[in-house]
Amino acid sequence: MKKKLISVLLSTTMIATILGGCGGGSNNNSSSTPADNTSTESNAPAADSNASTGDNAATGDSAAAATDLSSDAGQVINIYSFNTEVRDRINAVYPEITEAGESQSKLKDGRVINWVINPNQDGVYQDKLDEALAGQMSAADDEKVDIFAAELDYITKYTDADIDAAMKLTDLGIDPNTDLADQFDFTKTVASDQNGDMRATSWQACPGVLVYRRDIAKEVFGTDDPAEIGKKTSSWDELKKTAEELKAAGYYTLACYDDTFRLYSNSMAQPWVAATDTVVKVDQQIMDWVNDSMEWYQAGYFDPAVSGQWNSDWYTAMSPDSKVFSFLFPAWGIDTQLVPNWGDGAEGSWAVTNAPAAYNWGGTFVLAATGTDNPAYARDILLCLTANADSLTKISQEYADFTNAKSVMQNAATDAAFASDFLGGQNPYEYFTPGADNIKMAPLSSYDQGCVELIQNSFHDYLKGQVDLDTAKANFETAIKERYPEITEVQWPE
Repeated sequence: MKKKLISVLLSTTMIATILGGCGGGSNNNSSSTPADNTSTESNAPAADSNASTGDNAATGDSAAAATDLSSDAGQVINIYSFNTEVRDRINAVYPEITEAGESQSKLKDGRVINWVINPNQDGVYQDKLDEALAGQMSAADDEKVDIFAAELDYITKYTDADIDAAMKLTDLGIDPNTDLADQFDFTKTVASDQNGDMRATSWQACPGVLVYRRDIAKEVFGTDDPAEIGKKTSSWDELKKTAEELKAAGYYTLACYDDTFRLYSNSMAQPWVAATDTVVKVDQQIMDWVNDSMEWYQAGYFDPAVSGQWNSDWYTAMSPDSKVFSFLFPAWGIDTQLVPNWGDGAEGSWAVTNAPAAYNWGGTFVLAATGTDNPAYARDILLCLTANADSLTKISQEYADFTNAKSVMQNAATDAAFASDFLGGQNPYEYFTPGADNIKMAPLSSYDQGCVELIQNSFHDYLKGQVDLDTAKANFETAIKERYPEITEVQWPE
């Protein structure tokens, strides 16, 4: 993947834009999914006639003089993303926005933000982004990529120093040691290149919890209290005992085997593909997931009608008529998946508690593209979105995101204002926040998205008893080489 992207980007000269003397943006006062299927690709500079006007003021403290936004050459700020998350949150908190639209947003000085959104699935977003980045240096002003999003599963592809697709934050005028001092350490690590320089930043961290149905808990266990349920879900052994109780009452513990995947993959000892290598090495943790999933599926702990994640079966398992007791989700999963798929179900029917293991699932990072013609705006937007305490507090309150600021999340965990009506008045940050301190990320590679998608898809038939283990392995080997032709070999643990 690295060699492939380098060859694409080197079709034009990618020279880093070094900014001297840029002022600071709003800093926090204490010192990133899944993709949806929305595609709103647009490159026209005209404003969205249906844009709505709202109050977008962010009022965090300023660490230095305000950024001189008038120094930018471009009149159109092109922001690429794989779903609407980045757009919605920038629209909500960026104070320069006067009209927040779906395809474009107007700014105070007459500039517009152009939202270019393509789906993540099957690498579509990355292909579109790579194509745009390849022509970055020869592109006319207003056609250049200014800011782009990257998911945790492929963040290393775009932070790579040799590729230089994204600017170092220090070259942009952002000092990670001061401006981003309150961020969780693991998010800063994965946002850094191989030299330790941060090239990305995120407004969110994604510690996971177990989200469960209160009505089922009361029926089966006699209580829906998160502390009591947490005792029954605090380890794999305890959850297995709980699964037997649920099964006896006619319920499934989880929707499908894919739901547990991140709890295993977070503990991988090695990356899927080492830097400069072309060999996929399947970690023992992945085969542990396969073996344990087979045990749980045959025991009847998963809903056999659910064939995997991100499909209609999985979404139906979140509906009021479902017999599925729980899901393993970070904060974004509750907001973007569970809430809409619960439909007309009664509010207050869910709660969160301990997962059987600490884990992180996902994270959206934002990067300033090398060669941007709007570096001052890129700096200002990144700081407002990811380093401003008021912005991060607002995002947590309005979107239920677990935001990337230790002090904000510590305050949220004890603040009744963060209680969720959807969770029956529970404050979920009481459970999210401790989990973030225990997260240890597995080594990342540029191939993570494809490996994760294809290993799950390839083993679905095996878990259902439709193919044997060797066939499932062969299917993965074929699929991964089709997705990434440069891969020469797949090695399995002995």
